[in-house]
Parts: sequence; C-alpha cells; structure tokens
Amino acid sequence: MWELLTLLLLTLAYFLWPKIRRPGAKYPKSLPALPLVGSLPFLPRHGHLHTNLFKLQEKYGPIFSFRLGTKTTVVVGHHQLAREVLIKKSKEFSGRPYVVTLDILSNNQKGVAFADYGPHWQLHRKLVQATFALFKDGNQRLEKIICQEISLLCDFLATQNGKSIDLDYPVFLAVTNIICMICFNSSYKYGDHEVKVIQEYNKGIVDTLDNDLVNIFPWLTIFPNKTLKMMKNCVNIRNQLLDKILQKYKEKFSSNSITNLLDILIQAKLNSDNNNSGPDQDSKLLSDKHILSTVGDIFGAGVETTTSVMKWTVAFLLHNPQLKKMIQEEIDQNIGFGHTPTVSDRNRLVLLEATIREVLRIRPVAPLLIPHKATSDSSIGEFAIDKGTRVVINLWALHHNEKEWLQPDQFMPERFLDPNRSQLISPTLSYLPFGAGPRSCVGEILARQEVFLSMAWMLQRFDLELPEDGQLPSLEGDPKVVFLIKPFKVKIKAQSACPPPGCTSGLGIPSSPFLIYEAWITLHLCCRCLRLW
Repeated sequence: MWELLTLLLLTLAYFLWPKIRRPGAKYPKSLPALPLVGSLPFLPRHGHLHTNLFKLQEKYGPIFSFRLGTKTTVVVGHHQLAREVLIKKSKEFSGRPYVVTLDILSNNQKGVAFADYGPHWQLHRKLVQATFALFKDGNQRLEKIICQEISLLCDFLATQNGKSIDLDYPVFLAVTNIICMICFNSSYKYGDHEVKVIQEYNKGIVDTLDNDLVNIFPWLTIFPNKTLKMMKNCVNIRNQLLDKILQKYKEKFSSNSITNLLDILIQAKLNSDNNNSGPDQDSKLLSDKHILSTVGDIFGAGVETTTSVMKWTVAFLLHNPQLKKMIQEEIDQNIGFGHTPTVSDRNRLVLLEATIREVLRIRPVAPLLIPHKATSDSSIGEFAIDKGTRVVINLWALHHNEKEWLQPDQFMPERFLDPNRSQLISPTLSYLPFGAGPRSCVGEILARQEVFLSMAWMLQRFDLELPEDGQLPSLEGDPKVVFLIKPFKVKIKAQSACPPPGCTSGLGIPSSPFLIYEAWITLHLCCRCLRLW
C-alpha cells in the first residue's frame, strides 16, 4: 500500500514539477507560479487575454513567461523578437505544441495549421501552395472565381434594397463558395442546407476551442465535459460532410485534369502508391484522414477569418461615414461605373486599401497567433528558450505599441498613406496581420484579394448605412481563435443612377451629340443603372 502511494507521489512530482533549466542561462522574466496550477492565480481574470498580456509587458517587458500546469509559455510582444521567432529562427520555432482541443480539431495534429513540425506538415503545406499556384493564370484565375461569387453576393444585396440585414450569412456563403471552388470545383446556392450545416459546425468549433481548463490540465478529459463533447460532435459533422465529398469526388477523379486541392492531394497519393513521387511523399502521410484534415484546415482558416474581416470593415465604415463617402468618391473618380473593380485597381483605390490594412491592424484576425513550439534549445533575443517551450506571438501588442504607432487605439487608415495620401506606405515593421515565415497564413493572397474586391464592389454599388434603429455595431469584439465581431445589421441602399461620360448636369444629359451613343452603352454597362432598365 505505502509502496503504491510513494510511486504515485513520485510520478506526480515528475510530471508536475518544473523541469530543470540550463545552468547559467538567462531566461525571460516570469510571473509567479505555484505547484500544480502554475501562474493561473496570477493571470488577470477579466478582460481579453491578448490585452491582459499586453498590459503585463509594462511590468515584465516585451518578452516574459508564465506557467500553466507543467507547461511554460513565453509571450513575445515586440516585432523584432517576433520576427526572430517567425523568420530568422523559423526552423527552431516552427513546432506546434499539443493542445487538447486543437488535437481534436486536427485529428491528432494532421493537416497544415495545427500539425507539428516534420515531414507531414512540410508535405501538406507544399501541396496547398501548389494548389494556389493553379489559380494564378488562365480560366482558373483566382480573381475570376472571387469576382463570380461577389457578383452573386451583390445580386442578393440588390434584392434587399432599403432593408436592414445581417451580412453574416450572405458573406459567409460567398467566401465558402470561393473556398469550395479552390478545394473541389463546386459551389452552393443561397439557402442550401449544407451551407447552414457548415456555418453551424464552424460556429460550434470556434466557440469551443478555447476550453481553457482542459487545455491547461489535459488529464481533465477523463471527466465528462459538455463543451468538449459539443466540439467533438461539430468536428465529426465536419469530417462526415468532407468525407462524403471526398468519396464522391474520387469516383470522377482524373489524372488528366488537376484543377483543385482535392486533385492535388489525390494525385500525390497515387504517385506515392506507385512510387512515382519524391522521397518526401510517404503514402502514410496521404491517407483519407490526412487529406480531410488539410481540406478542413483550408475551410477553417479561409472562411471564418475572411468573413470576420469583411464584417469588421463594414462596421468601422458605419462608425466613420465620412470615410465611407471618401472611399466611394475615390471609386467614382478612379474606376467609374463602366467596369467593375479588379485587383489591379488596388494602387488606384489607395484609401480603400489603407482602410482594410487599418482594420487588420486594429482588429487582427488572430490577436494571439497559434502557439509555436521550440523544436530544440534556442534563444529569443538575449533569453534562453528550452526545447518544448510554447511561444505565443501577441499580435495585438505589436499592432498597439505606442512607440510604433501614433494613437494606436484610434482608427486611422491614413497612417498607411504618404503625406499626399496618394500612395500606400508601410509605416512600421510592427505589422504582421498574417504572421510571417514558414508558419504564415498560406492563404494570405486569397484573403487580401477577397476583402479588397468585396468591399470595392459593394461600395461601388451600394450605400451601407445604419439600420432603422440607428444602432452602431459594437467594436469590442469577441476574441476566440478568430477575433469575431458581435452580430449587427446594416441598411442596404442601392446607389442612384450614375451620369454617363460627358454629362454636365445631374440629369445625365450628354454635353455633345456624339457622346449620346457612348452614354447609352455606359448606361447599359453601369451596375448602378442596370436596376433602372
């Protein structure tokens, strides 16, 4: 009996006692810690975690640590140190720590986003990058796919003229369809049941990922946990839906037509099975579960994030109606109404682009980047970092540093423009909205194009106004794994008819007879005038 008790205590001591540090090494300052619970009692209990960690920098500096259970976490809140972690020493910090909820989401660290550093992660990230390369040119050009969905989004908004609506579902549908086209060349229609299923399980996953106690004390999983049960259910629904798509897709797969992510992954599996692949493509790393996890990552990272950024952008424009008016004037002057905005217009719609950049600064998609893990003994700045240490980049701290940003809590798109407000600039290196290095967001180009084109098209066609009750959106936000905005409504108002070229009056009468034909053509092409014919 006593022998068993002694063995139990020794086992607990081994797992719960802090690991011995390297003698003589200098470590980051640490919050106080107690046995078993670590620094948990000394972390602020109220407010958002990213802002609380930012405030702790005043006492502990731009890099500090705390302990939760047996795990040490180092928080980095300065851009020079962040770039050292993400870029300069990327191989030493490209690991992912084991986190209970993220492990469930990623089917035991499969896929791209949450997979630990190693051959599996390297292979699947390379295959995802190869997929995006398919959409650079030709009929599959990424911009074309985006514009097709935005056009449908604008068609729907036109049916809501004069109404106050929540943009969440129509924007979610458009972004989901773009991802669907990239993943398996298909799309959904408004009201399709599967879209609601995707939206519901996405929401369920986002709401349950931050299961703090289970993530701090993994042994708590032996007890019943409603939140964890809900998350597992949502992940199962996601996996079943994606598996159904995968199995159906395999039936029509052809090696002669590689056009999307599933094609790339299935072909890589076939090459591996037939020994036609490189040494880095192990067939075991391309099982159905691996494929589903990678597709699930692209959905999870590509839908909820972009939808959130677009809603944040609309919210800030509702809070700044004069800015919205100036952006629409910029569109009128530089694009007009004879054609729709394109990605190449980014340098002409500099105020719109600056506004999007400012939204990504003041409300970053992920205020705390997904945790990294030291894959070997290393250092950050002058401080030693032991192998296995979790490293969290506090993006909120980088984007709200008063030494880097003038009035960082104020929404000021002009900070991304030169003094003449004619060109875009990068005011500081303390700006990493999509991360950096090998663990940066693989869909950054897609996300930037989606947000820019969506906002340009919508603002060209519609006035986005406060709803009838005059209620402004809350800008406080709800920080989950994605920084969500609380639901709000916006009034959709189709723009009035635009004057044709050569018009000198508000009535749209050409100033000279030879412009009549050109004016007639423009009226037919003009998106604002289409609704008058």
